[in-house]
Amino acid sequence: MTATTAPPHSGRAARATAEAPALARRQVHAVAGCYFVASFAALGLPPFLTAILPELGDPTARWAGVLYIVPTVFGAVGAPFWGRLADRYGRKRLLLRAQLGLAVSFLLAGWADSITTFTAALVLQGVLGGTFAASNGYLGAALEGPALSKALTLMQGAARAALVFAPIVVGSLSPWLSPHRQYALLAVLPLTAALLICALPESRGRRTEPPKAPDAPTPRPDDVPAQVPARTRVEAQEAAPASGTAPDRAATPVTSLRALYALEFAFVFSTVISFPYLVSLIEERLPGTSPAVSGVLFALPHLCYLVTAMAVHKGFHARPRLGLALGFLCIALGLAGHGAAGSLAALTAVRLVLGAGLTLGLVCLSVLAADCCKGRAPGGMFGSLEFFSKAGAVAAGVVAAVGNDFFGPAAPVLTGTAVALATIVPAALPLVNPLRTRWSR
Repeated sequence: MTATTAPPHSGRAARATAEAPALARRQVHAVAGCYFVASFAALGLPPFLTAILPELGDPTARWAGVLYIVPTVFGAVGAPFWGRLADRYGRKRLLLRAQLGLAVSFLLAGWADSITTFTAALVLQGVLGGTFAASNGYLGAALEGPALSKALTLMQGAARAALVFAPIVVGSLSPWLSPHRQYALLAVLPLTAALLICALPESRGRRTEPPKAPDAPTPRPDDVPAQVPARTRVEAQEAAPASGTAPDRAATPVTSLRALYALEFAFVFSTVISFPYLVSLIEERLPGTSPAVSGVLFALPHLCYLVTAMAVHKGFHARPRLGLALGFLCIALGLAGHGAAGSLAALTAVRLVLGAGLTLGLVCLSVLAADCCKGRAPGGMFGSLEFFSKAGAVAAGVVAAVGNDFFGPAAPVLTGTAVALATIVPAALPLVNPLRTRWSR
């Protein structure tokens, strides 16, 4: 009998099939697009609360600061709960629930006739929403490794795009329809997203390698005979699971969930703290600056992310801790520059430096989150991660308000500088330990 010889590329083809993503690229893009349209109202309308509240009986809009963070607070509370339900009952089903919950809350907010009803709508937006965590949980169940981190980077891009373009669209529509009533109009967007999600496949969990037949063990590099052609021997070595296949990633320890949550909190705190009073700081440093210029300066870091995020992912997906440490350094330099900048050129420069830090941080945190997701229920993990992200945003808003009241609009950016500087060492510490181990040998 003649032994049957497998084609030389069968091992590589099997690995390629096993490593193929469970979602096609167009489906990943569809999830990101759904998040973009759903978050349009959630991110575009809150800056106009000072124009909305006088219509509801608050002529001085003194409740604007509190209501600004209401959806964030209740979103943080609900995210872990919805994530665990997604792992139990289906991630697509819970993603649909999040989109429909946003639609209901937007309709209620658009037709509210009192601050009480409007506040209840914002609470519902936080409790019933959570589209970002739901979308990440859906992606995390079907993708892993670089494919997942790239998808998470794309999701952050959708959030940045909504943050940039939504206020512009809302402001442009304001002469014809008040921002208050635009809540009801923009409820069409999450409803549209829900219809698109219905066409997506269910995300049923991460695939595993197909079981190997007992009579066909995986060849080891040492088992390949010397007379086998070099090309075949190399392919057998590639097919074998060797610890040295990724030396750059093997040198970086796996990040614990606690470390990931702490880094997420510190990153969101140090970046968001500069948002609420940036326009006041610009007016203080550059009197007479037009609102359009202030809006461009506000958007610059987010535009920087949209332009460079994928290139940064390509350069740092193998060394996310280094990228994260550099990101915190850029954030610290950029925020510190806000306190000293006295010209439009200087403010533009420091906003771009902050944008570099924002991009490095968001991309590398996505890579770390993808690493932590391996072997874990993605819904619960991303729900908890969203809790710490929103907690960082709430803490940043409170500290910014207190600092601005006592020390002026420069206080929030200096506080963010201190937090970013203090986080550089913890972010880079796992890079130092392997070096110590090597030198000790």
